[in-house]
Amino acid sequence: MQVKLGVPSKGRLMEKTFDWFGQRGVSLRRTGEAREYAGAVEGVEGVELVLLSASEIPRELAAGRIHLGVTGSDLVREDLADWAGQLVEMVPMGFGHADLVVAVPKAWVDVETLDDLDAVAAAFRVRHGFRLRIATKYHRLVREYLRAHGVADYQLVDSQGATEGTVKNLTAEAIADITSSGETLRANHLKILSDPPVHQSQATLFATRMADWSENQAVLAAFVARLGIALPTDLKVGIVSAG
Repeated sequence: MQVKLGVPSKGRLMEKTFDWFGQRGVSLRRTGEAREYAGAVEGVEGVELVLLSASEIPRELAAGRIHLGVTGSDLVREDLADWAGQLVEMVPMGFGHADLVVAVPKAWVDVETLDDLDAVAAAFRVRHGFRLRIATKYHRLVREYLRAHGVADYQLVDSQGATEGTVKNLTAEAIADITSSGETLRANHLKILSDPPVHQSQATLFATRMADWSENQAVLAAFVARLGIALPTDLKVGIVSAG
């Protein structure tokens, strides 16, 4: 058996992932036709490259169909309710940084914090007869975050793209979305609340607890040694008890 390593299949995330491994003596490269999702690994034996979309990788790890995967820490935490029970965070990779933030209209001059948002949400419900709408695709993370900060009178509106435009289009009063620079938010007359972000995301190498590691312990040990990273104690336990 081989250890299957899932990495993003295109774009800057793929390029930076290839660079990160290459700097550590493991060469990842695409093979075949330009549109063919095939690849090769050089520099360590027993590892197979699997090219997937970043959004697929958390589910494939959780199902045990791949052993290792590179994806955003936000996607793992959003997609998997018990992510820490299913995966091990091996190492943050230092690129793909983005913050998941809550943003409100810039015109809301009295709203700077989550406490302010909570007060506005309560008043909004009294005035309009329905809860203040927050557009996002990160339902789990945002709901847990707002609950932890005592914000109650709101409803989440699903938005899978162009979330910053939902306030202007009158389909939401506020948003929660990923941003790296805040420029798109500012261009849409939105401001980020001053509280810490919902989550600070970056590309991260994860290992699954859900695969049978019994025949691959030596491969994994050689792989992480080549990368110069430690094998977490809890992953060792997962490998011993897997299968």
